[in-house]
Amino acid sequence: MKLYNVTYSGNSYKVRLLLHQLGIPCAIIEVDILKGESRTPEFLKINPNGRTPVLDDDGFVLAESNAILAYLAQGTRYLPDDRRRWALVFQWMFFEQNSHEPFIAASRFWLMHKPDNPERADVLAAKRESGWAALQVMEDQLGKNDFFVGDYTIADIALFAYTHVSREGNFPLDDFPKIRAWIERVKAQPGFIPM
Repeated sequence: MKLYNVTYSGNSYKVRLLLHQLGIPCAIIEVDILKGESRTPEFLKINPNGRTPVLDDDGFVLAESNAILAYLAQGTRYLPDDRRRWALVFQWMFFEQNSHEPFIAASRFWLMHKPDNPERADVLAAKRESGWAALQVMEDQLGKNDFFVGDYTIADIALFAYTHVSREGNFPLDDFPKIRAWIERVKAQPGFIPM
């Protein structure tokens, strides 16, 4: 098994975290997206979308971090068999990609890798309200459960990846005590590895 990976990417990290928690050995192949390595003809043969992470499981190639999480978690405690709980896991994973990642993770990327200029300021300003709204939805849910779907699942892994570094996207968690407590619970899970 091989994982095409970007070390600082939360999307790559979530896959590495689950692989480690499942005890699955995997060769890590670093891709420098800032140098255009995900846009080379060779990489585009692996993933025509030109993005990481990408998992190669003995010739079965799968892109999109949350699809990879679902593939790896099938038949494990990280993805419930119960139809309703299974659906709730995916509800939170879709929330992560649609309502969380485009604002919190994208802000982090712009702050880490783009020059400080008016364009960056405009992009970051446009992401503020939706980023705070996503965190509030999470805070409210974590007032009901220790984890997003009762027990620790891939929904938690998906949301943890960028939430625990949200401060790097200028989304500090000072006003979100339930999220902060949840982050500590995730870190206490067996097989946890830091980003």
